[in-house]
Amino acid sequence: MLALSDAGCLIWRNNTGCLKNQAGIPIKFGLCVGSSDLIGITPDGEFLAVEIKTPTGRATPEQTRFINAVRSRGGIAGIARSPADALALLPQTKTNE
Repeated sequence: MLALSDAGCLIWRNNTGCLKNQAGIPIKFGLCVGSSDLIGITPDGEFLAVEIKTPTGRATPEQTRFINAVRSRGGIAGIARSPADALALLPQTKTNE
């Protein structure tokens, strides 16, 4: 988040999941199943979605569908295993400003 913010992006953590309230009713939170961990806007106003993974972590089918949906509509989306990976998702001109 800090690396993307330093690159001029506006970024939010997107926690997703489901918890039951005291009455046992499930309450869902987050954008949708499979939505990326970080959601934001690039300095040029493009939608940005970054799925954070460990070095050996794999995206779920839902996460892959979300990434593909963002990309197919002109947004920037991908998987990052480090801050450098997240910055590499941005077009080169944006990270050099």
